[in-house]
Amino acid sequence: MKKTFYSNGKLLISGEYLVLDGANAFALPTKFGQDLVVENGSNQQIEWKSFDFDNHLWFEDTISFTEIINNIDSKTETVKTTLINILHEAYLLNPDFINNFEGYKISTHLTFPRNWGLGTSSTLLNNVAQWTKINAFTLLNNSFGGSGYDIACAQNDTPVLYQIENNVVKQVTFNPDFKENIYFVYLNKKQNSKAAINAYYNNRNEHLAENITKNNKLTEAIINAKTVKEFALAVEKHEIHLSNILETRTIKEIAFSDFNGVIKSLGAWGGDFVMVVSKEDPKKYFISKGYETILTYNEMILQI
Repeated sequence: MKKTFYSNGKLLISGEYLVLDGANAFALPTKFGQDLVVENGSNQQIEWKSFDFDNHLWFEDTISFTEIINNIDSKTETVKTTLINILHEAYLLNPDFINNFEGYKISTHLTFPRNWGLGTSSTLLNNVAQWTKINAFTLLNNSFGGSGYDIACAQNDTPVLYQIENNVVKQVTFNPDFKENIYFVYLNKKQNSKAAINAYYNNRNEHLAENITKNNKLTEAIINAKTVKEFALAVEKHEIHLSNILETRTIKEIAFSDFNGVIKSLGAWGGDFVMVVSKEDPKKYFISKGYETILTYNEMILQI
């Protein structure tokens, strides 16, 4: 019997890093995502294939049920060992998908390039959780770790306000008249989220409660902005605030100091996408700087 599961990709607009300490995070599910197709198999094993957005097969392997149950520690982290770890944690939460079946043929299909950083891992986790009938937030916590905002996006088709304590997800309205002034530019490199999170913990200071309060106020201002000017100002203040916490320069200061508009890092600073707020179409500017992947708000963000 063939079953298909799907999860949305994600962009974290505000609350990066601080979300790990309880701050509100504002996130947008993307039009891009990943599906997982499950069919019956045999031989107490999973025949697994993963396809990129262009239908290129980027991973293929066979995983035995024994490997999933035992999850023998490997010093080398590979795609296969990571996958086994996810499936092992799913097995611990609900062993029925192993105990009650002969085997599987599974394929995954991304609708975005893997290096974009829109949630290759989170969409996989949420799909596995749907398939094995377990809580995706628990699976995340037991495998990769992280805040969980990406799981919230995977599961929701509207903008969300997320809080890590008890994985509180609140759907919010965000449909500004100035959407045509918002763009997303890929910085040509994928950021390692784990490394970025470790850097944040190393730079956290004693003003955490104050920083969380300020983040939450700026997040509210971003969501409720009525004009592009209000939105740009709140976004810029958020960028400066986090720059001070991380003790690092903003991406605009580093690479785009001559740009006439606001640029904000998203998610893990230093890679993936940035959000650009500009009165004029900024494509020519960024292409001249060597950044050719530029998406409008309507091209990137899921809207119901």
